[in-house]
Amino acid sequence: MVSAFAARQRLVLGQVKGAEKSNEIVANPAFLNMMAIERAAVTIDAMGGAGQRFRRAQLGGMARGWCQRDIAKKITGKKADYILALKGNQGAPQEDVKVLDAEQKANGFKDTAISRHETADGDHGRIETRTCAVIHDVAWLQERHGWPGLNRVVMVESKRDIGGKIERETRFYITSLVLLAQETGPMIRAHWAVENSLHWVMDMVFRDDECRARTENAPAHFTTLRHMAHNLTRRAPGKDSLRLRRETAAWDDDFLASLVAA
Repeated sequence: MVSAFAARQRLVLGQVKGAEKSNEIVANPAFLNMMAIERAAVTIDAMGGAGQRFRRAQLGGMARGWCQRDIAKKITGKKADYILALKGNQGAPQEDVKVLDAEQKANGFKDTAISRHETADGDHGRIETRTCAVIHDVAWLQERHGWPGLNRVVMVESKRDIGGKIERETRFYITSLVLLAQETGPMIRAHWAVENSLHWVMDMVFRDDECRARTENAPAHFTTLRHMAHNLTRRAPGKDSLRLRRETAAWDDDFLASLVAA
């Protein structure tokens, strides 16, 4: 199952069942066809598959036979914008962006217009610093690779200090957005909200992995019901946890009715 998730509202917008024994990327193009994404900012991870992240201004999808250029064209054709992650399996575009990054770092980005934004946070003994750099001059890349609507190249550098051990990672993106780093960076960061706000909740609150439904349409039906229950409990007013809201709904018919009628 591939789910559309609104990271800002923390709600599941829809789901599509992939073909049996196929990668979940096969199901994803349906989201672009079934949803109103005008003025949205669509983010897609480097694989274009596992765990597509969606928000009201953040949707994504790919299918077998669709490359990211096709997706970019589809998105811009629906009057939306995209942020596409680049990885080694995309060949020349990523290599060109990596060379650009190395060259510009070496000369202090003197040859191109750039905006930068840095954030830092710490939790559970980990300190992470993220630096988002947006390069504005990308006409050369557009000329070489012909990406529909390409306007910016984005580099996100992460440095994690975990108990004195330093880990570094650099991720590259291309985007049709015309925004500065302080606006683009949070969009990329929000892409991963689905991990804590949906996947973790499905596993730990709704015990998704413990469900024994395995045959025919049962898994899809149970997933639909869990997503509906997730949305209803998420929308309930108050500061109680989702786990407590779910338990209360099981014992209190009035509270259950208030969730359904909200």
